[in-house]
Amino acid sequence: MTAEAILEGQVLLIDKPLTWSSFQAVNKLKYILKRKYDLPKKFKIGHAGTLDPLATGLLIICTGKFTKKITEIQAQAKEYTGTITLGATTPSYDKETEVDATFPTEHITEALILETTNKFLGEIDQKPPVFSAIKKDGVRLYEHARAGEEVEIQARKTTVYEFEITRISLPEIDFRVRCSKGTYIRSLAFDFGKAIESGGYLSALRRTKIGDYDVIEAVTPEKFEVSLTQK
Repeated sequence: MTAEAILEGQVLLIDKPLTWSSFQAVNKLKYILKRKYDLPKKFKIGHAGTLDPLATGLLIICTGKFTKKITEIQAQAKEYTGTITLGATTPSYDKETEVDATFPTEHITEALILETTNKFLGEIDQKPPVFSAIKKDGVRLYEHARAGEEVEIQARKTTVYEFEITRISLPEIDFRVRCSKGTYIRSLAFDFGKAIESGGYLSALRRTKIGDYDVIEAVTPEKFEVSLTQK
């Protein structure tokens, strides 16, 4: 890799660590590349699809002229693996906030779980979590939520192409899902708990694919930095 190549455009596959924001990961790579290649202060760099801090996995970072590819990459189907914890809900639909309600799980069987999974295949209506970065009246939803303000959120269409249960160990179930752009897996976990006549929240999430890009080919920011120092 050279300074010219970075400015011309690179697609970098990063395995985002737990608790890091996508913004932090981009800033880390920006710092590493600027220092290594003495790049201009305002060289272009950005990511193709946000991952929440509590999620890990594939974060695609584009540099230089390839930042024009971001919209195209974001539009591709995405695959995730993760864990839904049944029998409880949280305001954020994940572990960012504490449990606010508990529900029975005694009626939940493997057959019911698999039957409920099928209800979420194809085009579905989904409301984004109130703890999300979507703007309402010019203010991000999570800002309304943290201020204790109630906000009416409009449902939007999204598509779930595949939804597979890979482990059942109640109250936890592991899954693999392949879905369209704009799908909130936190909302999927919440809605799944509701559909199974209990509660549910997302307790683990990892993005494994975006289009043909696979997390198997990705490296952590630390390993990316080490690989540059060895060249």
